[in-house]
Amino acid sequence: MTRSIRRVVVLGANGAMGSGAGAIFAAAGIPTMLLARTLEKAESGRARAEQLTKNEAARALLARSIEVGTYASELGYALAGADLVLEAVTEDLATKREVFGLVDRLRGDDTIVATVSSGLSIAALCSERSESFRRHFLGIHLFNPPTVILGCELIAHAQTDPGIVAVARDFLTSSVGREVVETRDTPAFAGNRLGFKLLNEVAQLAEHHGVAYMDQLVGPHTGRALAPLATIDLVGWDVHKAIVDNLHAHTRDIAHEAFELPAYMQRGIARGHLGRKTRDRGGFFRVEGKGPEARTFVLDPASGDYRPIAELAPPLPAFVERMRASLKAGRRIGAMDILCTADGPEAELLRRIVLGYISYGLGLVGEVVERARDIDRIMGFGFNWAPPGMLADAIGPGRTILLLDRLNLPVPTCLLEAATHQRPLFNEPDVDGGRFFAAA
Repeated sequence: MTRSIRRVVVLGANGAMGSGAGAIFAAAGIPTMLLARTLEKAESGRARAEQLTKNEAARALLARSIEVGTYASELGYALAGADLVLEAVTEDLATKREVFGLVDRLRGDDTIVATVSSGLSIAALCSERSESFRRHFLGIHLFNPPTVILGCELIAHAQTDPGIVAVARDFLTSSVGREVVETRDTPAFAGNRLGFKLLNEVAQLAEHHGVAYMDQLVGPHTGRALAPLATIDLVGWDVHKAIVDNLHAHTRDIAHEAFELPAYMQRGIARGHLGRKTRDRGGFFRVEGKGPEARTFVLDPASGDYRPIAELAPPLPAFVERMRASLKAGRRIGAMDILCTADGPEAELLRRIVLGYISYGLGLVGEVVERARDIDRIMGFGFNWAPPGMLADAIGPGRTILLLDRLNLPVPTCLLEAATHQRPLFNEPDVDGGRFFAAA
């Protein structure tokens, strides 16, 4: 299709994702209108977009490119001139459908409409809309904060016009510098399905092993800048619950039980413990005081109480220390060899988590994404986690298969093919794999 996206409207501009999306569009010089229920909320969205944009030149472009308004006053005018309408209202099916009903009546015939939903069915969101709306509708799942994280999932449904997908892909890659991965319209798509499987699995294990123990065990030496439970605190317990509840309700694969929210987290949410967004109450961790006087407390899942982390944090297992030393020396293969050969229950538990991540991630190839490269790229650019294919390469595809068999975990077809043909799974010469282990 010989068309381009030259003007964008963001609905729900005062939210984290709405303002973040507005920031990346406007900072690229694309005229962008941020709409919210009130002018005060729309202005707060613009202020947040400016705060998120660190580059001075981009901030200057942003200041010239953003307009703000309200649904009541500007919606009709805004939609009439929009090439793309990006919906970023609350993650609720009924609320989004109501918004799309209004957009359907006011949009131009060629206007593309997209949702930033992190996992709701794209087909269900537009099922009651006009044929034209459905053909021009898709998902654009940005990762938070989009001004920092470049990964982006592009999700068509069965009735999306392929030409519209091409226009959206070109816009996201060429105009706003996203690393785009196309996924199928499945629950939570690719990145969140794999990422939150691991996050929730660690949250479940924390009930028995302790919060500090699990975050030390599954730390940066496994290829992530932030440990899993600290990540859930950053994301927000309420957001975590929404994603895993959706996956538990709508998937029936080998990971089904891993998507069950732990009861202690449900109790914590009911008491208002949502992670970093509720600083005084905390989540897995709670910080009291500021600066040098700040003290960190850690949750006891059994009682719901918090105790000083110094009382609960166990010493690092010796094999983890050796993994970290190997990574600091730039020997990723050596670190994975230490993980594969270490003795003891701690090593066995970490192997099961890491191998489960590889097995489930590469197992999504064919169902959710087209190629192993797709799941690797969304985990690398969307979560900033070491991709499953990279870890399998570091362990060795043949050895990974043996370990998966030993743990009774599924062996993905793409892994078998890599071992058979002796070729790497992660083949991204422009990506420095060491970046995923920098925090180790």
